[in-house]
Amino acid sequence: MRRLSLALLLLVASGSAALAERVVAGLSRDAISITTNFEGSEILIFGAVRREAPAPEGPPLEVIITVQGPSQPVTVRRKERRFGIWMNTEAIEVDSAPTFYAVASTAPLLIALTQTEDLRHQVSIPRAIRAVGTGVGDLENYTEALIRLRMDEFLYQLNEGAVTLRDDTLFDTSIRLPANLTEGDYRTRIFLTRDGQVIDAFETDIAVRKVGLERWIYNLAHQQPLVYGILSLIIAIAAGWGASAAFRFLRN
Repeated sequence: MRRLSLALLLLVASGSAALAERVVAGLSRDAISITTNFEGSEILIFGAVRREAPAPEGPPLEVIITVQGPSQPVTVRRKERRFGIWMNTEAIEVDSAPTFYAVASTAPLLIALTQTEDLRHQVSIPRAIRAVGTGVGDLENYTEALIRLRMDEFLYQLNEGAVTLRDDTLFDTSIRLPANLTEGDYRTRIFLTRDGQVIDAFETDIAVRKVGLERWIYNLAHQQPLVYGILSLIIAIAAGWGASAAFRFLRN
């Protein structure tokens, strides 16, 4: 009985130690409106570490911040040169990949997070992509190609060292959201780690929505595709006729 009581006390003590450092965070904005002239946006993420006791000695505190857009299936194709031309050959269907994913940290991820914790919380970009049951042997090459392509479009971002941590208490960073965002809720997570282990996490959402003309066109295309197609055809005919009339007027 005495051993059981001692074990319970140790468990409570370890739990209290794990909760000794907590995240208190905020965003510069929690909603983004996509309009016809939307050119991207920048989100400032800031916060502090709340402590009930002095900071523990040992490995330094690290902060990791992720922003993840809606996930969707995506087809990744391989191009090979055949008969003198480049053409699509094999392809795989990735079950789920974020349309946008950004990671910012105070230190390189290999230092700030163990592989076990990365697997548990799915923090790094490769862990955020789910591709199972494809039957393709070199699946890793396809996922790496997807990451590379989306990094070139700034849809995937890895910003190691971009989080500033002051006095082991205050932290901040900024995440650049490109113009080609997908509408939806963007999950924002903040992790505190020591010695690669997650000691606390905070989560909130950023709402990204189309408004104005963008919203009207989007709703029309998805809710009334026939009307949208007819309207697009009329606009194309009118634009062509207008350009032809203007050309004839300039010639005369």
